[in-house]
Amino acid sequence: MKTVIMCAALSAALFFSVSAFAAENTDKVKQVLGLEECIRIALKAAPELGEAQADIENTASRLEEAKSYRYPQIEVVSLFGPAPSAKREDLVKTDKTFQFSQLTWFSSADATIIQPLYTFGKISENMKAATHGIEVERSRKEQRANEVALKVKEYYFGLMLARELKEVVLEVQESLAKARSKAQKMLDQGSNGVDESDLFKLDAFSGEVAKYLAEAKKGETLALSALKTRLNLPISAQLEISSERLEMDDAATPGYDVYLDKARASRPEFKQIAEGLKARSALVEAAEANYYPDIFLGGLLSWAYAENRDRIHNPYINDSFKHLNGGAALGVRWKLDFGITGAKVSGERAQYNRLLSTKAFADANIPLQVKKYYLDQKEAESSVTASKFAYSNAKKWAVTALANFDFGVGPAKEIFEALQAYARMRASYFQSIYNYKIAGANLEYAIGEQPLASLK
Repeated sequence: MKTVIMCAALSAALFFSVSAFAAENTDKVKQVLGLEECIRIALKAAPELGEAQADIENTASRLEEAKSYRYPQIEVVSLFGPAPSAKREDLVKTDKTFQFSQLTWFSSADATIIQPLYTFGKISENMKAATHGIEVERSRKEQRANEVALKVKEYYFGLMLARELKEVVLEVQESLAKARSKAQKMLDQGSNGVDESDLFKLDAFSGEVAKYLAEAKKGETLALSALKTRLNLPISAQLEISSERLEMDDAATPGYDVYLDKARASRPEFKQIAEGLKARSALVEAAEANYYPDIFLGGLLSWAYAENRDRIHNPYINDSFKHLNGGAALGVRWKLDFGITGAKVSGERAQYNRLLSTKAFADANIPLQVKKYYLDQKEAESSVTASKFAYSNAKKWAVTALANFDFGVGPAKEIFEALQAYARMRASYFQSIYNYKIAGANLEYAIGEQPLASLK
């Protein structure tokens, strides 16, 4: 028996040790994620989507509340307390005095039931408003999901850009190191093609390149940290992206009209406004329904019992402490006020008109937004072609300058100018691709593209 207990204790200790070790080393496991996986994880972890879902559930509860007004409402009031005793012969007495010694106890229960029959739209219009309100909240959640996906794309492409720029700086740094090594060798050999000032120039430019390298590394670290934060990962987590190079897409860019049609069909804001107008219109109708009465079927059951009191069976006399009666009737309940209902109707109409203004703003500005991002993408596309041509020629210039310097027929200054031009145009090339990617991401957001649809 002791052996079994010791084995169980050892197993438990081993289990907890392994669990603790796994928990401590979770951050050390490297995750390699593509853009689609990053977006998927971000959508699951985004707190704003949890808030949006809570808003949907809150609006759904209003719909259930509105529906519940169609059903009977029952109210029960029960009492328990002292009551004076009474006999039948006391009915004709006019000088009976009150005495505490004659008190008894009574209990009672009154139940009323009201079944609405017709409310002139108070219930149905509120149900309609809540139904459209749910669609508004769902569209708002979709909009927030698009915003999350857009941020992930910005961080993801930003990380790729930072790494490409770092590679450019490292390439220039390597070329400078080779040039300096060659210059030092030529100087040691007493060559006339180089002097000590060339070394100083190369070292000065190398220092400037080192500064750019530090900035590039900082940008890479910051972009990676931002991506981890958006994915709800700890900063210490080992994360790597699967995309290695920042490259142009093969697909051709459609025309502006194609994007505009997609925006009108898919943009969540358009659906929000359309459903919101329907909800506000229903709320106006519900507020106006308060001008009219409610028709209902009502029922009452009243019971009371007290000892030392005789029951009086007389339709003209109702004993509050000892009775049993009930009944049902068709009723009308009409609440009249002086300006309160009118003010509520005016308020709902003002909200409706406000949403009409929002619709006019969206109709004018969303197409403008689509146009801007479309032009940004076309500009970036042209810039990619131009900068690629420029850095290709700058590369040839740098290779020629380095070769001439090696042969002792070219000055060191030519190397600086060529490498600067190459680094600048190469960086501009990757910046243009990044701008193209970001413009495409913004364009997908502007037309209401589903977060993962464009990646399939």
